[in-house]
Amino acid sequence: MKTTFAVAAFAALAAASPVSQTGSFLKKIRQTAPAITDADILNYALTLEHLEDTFYQEGLKNFTESDFATAGFDSTFYANLKEVSSDEMTHVAFLTAALEKAGATPVAACTYNFGVTDVKSFIATASILEGVGVSAYLGAAADIMSAAYLTAAGSILTVESRHSSYIRASLGESPFPSPFDVPLTLDEVYTLAAPFIVSCPSSNPTLPVKAFPMLTSSPKNGNITAGSEITLLTPGSVVTAADGSSQIYGAFITVTGPVFAPATAVDGGFTLTVPTAPNGTAPISGQTYVVLTGCNTTVTDDTVAAGPAAFEVGPL
Repeated sequence: MKTTFAVAAFAALAAASPVSQTGSFLKKIRQTAPAITDADILNYALTLEHLEDTFYQEGLKNFTESDFATAGFDSTFYANLKEVSSDEMTHVAFLTAALEKAGATPVAACTYNFGVTDVKSFIATASILEGVGVSAYLGAAADIMSAAYLTAAGSILTVESRHSSYIRASLGESPFPSPFDVPLTLDEVYTLAAPFIVSCPSSNPTLPVKAFPMLTSSPKNGNITAGSEITLLTPGSVVTAADGSSQIYGAFITVTGPVFAPATAVDGGFTLTVPTAPNGTAPISGQTYVVLTGCNTTVTDDTVAAGPAAFEVGPL
């Protein structure tokens, strides 16, 4: 069951109103990013909370308790899912009030397309969104200057982690597949969120984030482990190395640093083998993120050529 759910969810992520990106990494010119303020980070968090809040409200409106029961989810799960939805609504209210109290303009909710067609794809997509939420708060923590805001963000992070664990367990996946969670940068998280966003109010403050070219995973089968070959597709973009060489790498993001695997160009993207993390580093397991890059020594927002793509890596 978990294999079917995971494949459906990542397919929904790939299909949900993608942001088209074109051009070559070789020709990509990046300007120095402006200093990121605490207000920027709170609005970034609010952007994600709006997305999650709307996602759960739409899902609970579109699918009844009977629909969940038919899909194999009991009344206790349905009640807990309503609690998750309430949490996300509370997060929106909290962050909105914090921004207003600080004299900043909070972002409003956008229009979304989640690509969800049934209860199973709804729950599987919920699992992805909660996992991305954990990685988003974890990655942003280092940029928060205010101790009070950092504590508040940490408080939300722990709740998002509980959501993620509960939903993963409901799908038959390990609720804690790794001893470490994965931090993602603001741009990496926005790249994963952007396919769900159709449009946003013109009155929303501009956030210092950008979406990298889209990257989607197309595994040979639904059970991915270290040693599995996967295909990473780059719809709408051409990815080349910054130095003009032909070698591209897949960089698997972990808290202890990226783990690189050489990628081979194929029609529409690249194939590579999921590596085994070196001893003493965070394992590559659970909800996993990989970016394409021409560099095999570091990953920054200046070296990412496409991605991240998200997919599930299980135990050997």
